[in-house]
Amino acid sequence: MIKKKTIIDNFKTLIYALIIAIIIRSLIIQPFYIPSSSMESTLLVGDRLFVTKYSYGYSKHSFPFSPPIFKNRIQKKNPERGDIIVFKTPADNRTDYIKRLIGLPGDVIQFIDGNLYINNNQVLRTLISDNEKLYCGNQQIEVSKFEEKLSNNKSYIASYRNDISYQNSDKYLVPDNHYFFLGDNRDCSKDSRFLSEVGYVHNNNLVGKAQLLFFSSNARKGSIFQIWKWGSIIRFDRFFQKLN
Repeated sequence: MIKKKTIIDNFKTLIYALIIAIIIRSLIIQPFYIPSSSMESTLLVGDRLFVTKYSYGYSKHSFPFSPPIFKNRIQKKNPERGDIIVFKTPADNRTDYIKRLIGLPGDVIQFIDGNLYINNNQVLRTLISDNEKLYCGNQQIEVSKFEEKLSNNKSYIASYRNDISYQNSDKYLVPDNHYFFLGDNRDCSKDSRFLSEVGYVHNNNLVGKAQLLFFSSNARKGSIFQIWKWGSIIRFDRFFQKLN
């Protein structure tokens, strides 16, 4: 009898723990892993970060498996230009992407001669380095790094390829209730410029705001289980960095 009661109590404890974990993950904070180089050098492959779910309110995509429990976003808060945001891609409403918010509803976005324009105003950028290497998939590319400063004074580092950088585009008019995203690794990012694959992202597709980088490892150097290689695998200098 005692053994049966212990099993039941342990089962209840596991259920309660699972419910609490789902609530925390859905309403407060969720960890994410960076699998691609589209946000280098802001985010590197192997970075782990925390995303706050309450930053922009809640939609069905705030919850695991996106259950259709309500149609629109509740407790809605507008994101700011320059925020790093996790969102569900419009193509399948399932895949998580992380990019930087560049265009707000009603904005006109365009690239002219490699420069980013928002509402016909060129985004101020300052050259930091013209001879750096970043990953694009499994290959390294030579890039120039710029500090770009947006109209709300938020600044960040954006990288452009030295050889075949993205030069000119049509004008992108951001629809109502939608946003336009770019990767910081500009020539190695599938983002809102690709209308049939990502395009404009609806407000309901926002998952949360990237806030804190808490762990990072370089899988190209080996597995984190290779303790004797931790000096080269684990990026200790990236622990607990607040994201810009």
